[in-house]
Amino acid sequence: MRKSLFLVVLLLAACGEVEPLQPAAGESLPPAPEQAARAPTTEEMLTPPPIARPVRQEDTLRRSEEREDDPFDLPPTAR
Repeated sequence: MRKSLFLVVLLLAACGEVEPLQPAAGESLPPAPEQAARAPTTEEMLTPPPIARPVRQEDTLRRSEEREDDPFDLPPTAR
């Protein structure tokens, strides 16, 4: 049982190929942006720009300290 399970896992691991992404057959990469000198590569298109993963530093408390009063933290209103 263990040998067959090992063989199945080995076959599944061996069937995956690692190669650069290519467009589907009959398709092409998107055109280059208007002001760009060249079209971006697939790796460049897959890498998110820094603005897509912002760093939140203003809200991080590094020590045990009181938070500043939040003027927008209002109590719920009764309707």
